[in-house]
Amino acid sequence: HLIDTIPLQDVRNFCFIAHVDHGKSSLSSRILELCGNLGFDAQKKAAATSNNHDTHQSNNNNAEKEQIQQLDTLAVEQERGITVKAATASMLYRHSSAVGPHGVLLLNMIDTPGHSDFGREVTRSLTFVDGAILLLDATQGIQAQTWTVYDKAKSLPKPPALLTALTKIDLDAARPIHVALTACEWLKIDDPDTIIPTSARNRIGITQLLDAICTQVPSPEPPSYNDTPPQFHAQVVDSWYTRGGVNCIIKMINGQIQEGDRIKILGRNDEIFTIQEIGIVLPKPMNAQKLIQGQMGYVRFGLKNVKQANPGTVLLHHEYDDDSSLMSSDTATTTANLLKSVLFASVHPNEVTEFEDLCVAIEKLAMNDTGLDVTKVSFGSGNNANGGPFLGPGLRIGFQGLLHVEVFRQRLLDEFNMDAIVTPPKVPYHVTIMPSKTNNLVEPTTTIVEDLSEWPGHGIKFKVQEPVSEVRIMAPMEYAGAIMELISRKRGTEIQTQQVDEDTWIFQAKMPWAEVVVNFHDMLKNITAGYGSLDTFEADPPLQEANLSKVDILLNDENVGPLAFVCHKDNSQSEARVVCKKLQEVLPRQQFVTVIQAKADGKIIASERIKAYRKDVLVKSGKMVGGGDVTRKKKLLEAQKRGKKRQQQSGKVMLSQSAFNSVITRSS
Repeated sequence: HLIDTIPLQDVRNFCFIAHVDHGKSSLSSRILELCGNLGFDAQKKAAATSNNHDTHQSNNNNAEKEQIQQLDTLAVEQERGITVKAATASMLYRHSSAVGPHGVLLLNMIDTPGHSDFGREVTRSLTFVDGAILLLDATQGIQAQTWTVYDKAKSLPKPPALLTALTKIDLDAARPIHVALTACEWLKIDDPDTIIPTSARNRIGITQLLDAICTQVPSPEPPSYNDTPPQFHAQVVDSWYTRGGVNCIIKMINGQIQEGDRIKILGRNDEIFTIQEIGIVLPKPMNAQKLIQGQMGYVRFGLKNVKQANPGTVLLHHEYDDDSSLMSSDTATTTANLLKSVLFASVHPNEVTEFEDLCVAIEKLAMNDTGLDVTKVSFGSGNNANGGPFLGPGLRIGFQGLLHVEVFRQRLLDEFNMDAIVTPPKVPYHVTIMPSKTNNLVEPTTTIVEDLSEWPGHGIKFKVQEPVSEVRIMAPMEYAGAIMELISRKRGTEIQTQQVDEDTWIFQAKMPWAEVVVNFHDMLKNITAGYGSLDTFEADPPLQEANLSKVDILLNDENVGPLAFVCHKDNSQSEARVVCKKLQEVLPRQQFVTVIQAKADGKIIASERIKAYRKDVLVKSGKMVGGGDVTRKKKLLEAQKRGKKRQQQSGKVMLSQSAFNSVITRSS
């Protein structure tokens, strides 16, 4: 019951933000350990070693590895070593800054992802905290996404207090002084001594970091109301779906709530819900039976649709009259555009009979991944997501980025044992059909084309605007030439360079978004030996006119819609040749000849053939048929030839995920 006596002045809400793989989850787990959330033995060990700044011995036993990944619970997170979904945990920590009678602070911590594809999780987390700890890897320093999360924190209507810490200072390649001085120059930090050196592996600086959080992160501001304050007022921070229904992480703004209380969602007076279970997250959920002002915890109240509890949703006591002022305009503005899809792909089962199972699996996955935008396509649709004779029915899905696509496919396999086929992602194009005698248009008509089956056919006069993004690359100076060549090859413009320090440069450019999603990140990693880091954000203006062509892929004269792609007209033939060549390598050999063709602007621009398997019909039981009779041999060969031709007309070429990867990697 100690947690219920903590006043609002002793609450600290904070999150970790950083570039991918800079140690957010590891450091979060060490803080949980020191605060006692992982057990008394772990706390005792942490307290004994966290102040030892001279310890540089590594502990590599399995227990340590398990403990240092407490907040990464998804299989894909543990396998890839990345954070996909933000995680929340509450802790009690005894500190001299506490004003309450017990001298204990309540710390509500959020661990965020680092990859730009999951930037919505970072933005959401920053909206609900009063402090953010920006982590810098002591071996790498400032990276591309470091700038992005820093800018996100500073650009909020109510920016959180920003603390800075170095991670991995015990590694041999660490340059803590150099990185700290560079951070002071570029992040406008006055004193490098305020940057806290830490190491999660050897528990260095954990106590110092906690002390800084306690003293520098402000407590939440008390709410103000136009009228009588509600008995219960909370905001949804996150939500996910389990068999028991929708679970919500909520931030208590005023009053208290306990099991059995009746609540409503602001703006939806027609539905009243009863609290079924309530508690706090440690990071494992613990039933607390009630929550009070300042606490963050989970609540389950019978909601079935996770989209009714998006971040920022306000929960109130059921008898309280709706008051629009209770919805924070800052929160509403910040969270309104979190789920805008930037890529679209269709997903198909390996077997048509598995389509309904795939729909069920994706529906369940979408309940816990609100970044997915799922549209079901009927069997009779001419849409590309229908897949035609090669793929069968499918689902059209919007994603947040290319890594999001990969994580989605892996989660389908890990959680539902569904090895689905995901077609190459497409970006939305703005296509303007110009008036002509054939279409009887009076003025130009603009539509957004996300499915290439809707692309205007050959002979139609039209203009295309493609989405443009700003790319920011940070890499060692020695790779400057290769990076600028890659940017130019990807149709990048307005290239700017800036020196961060004697070793690192920043490269900024405007680039078509379609070029970025087609293997750009992998190509950057290849030419910089893994040292280059990339981040992207929307350009201003977000669209530019371009001379583009749609390239259709044909297999035995049958158009395979999902393999189609759009590229610049000058590059259409070279990229089509690469795709045809790669398809020749990955498509399985059949009993008939497979002809692979690429078609653009009404003509074939590339072609490859896959030879058929050939049985030697002139040999039976090890003996030559017909002896020296040439006529009989010719009849057998002609009969085989006619059979192969019939198979080519009616046979089905099986497409695999590697076939679609050929389109994604066409420019590598």
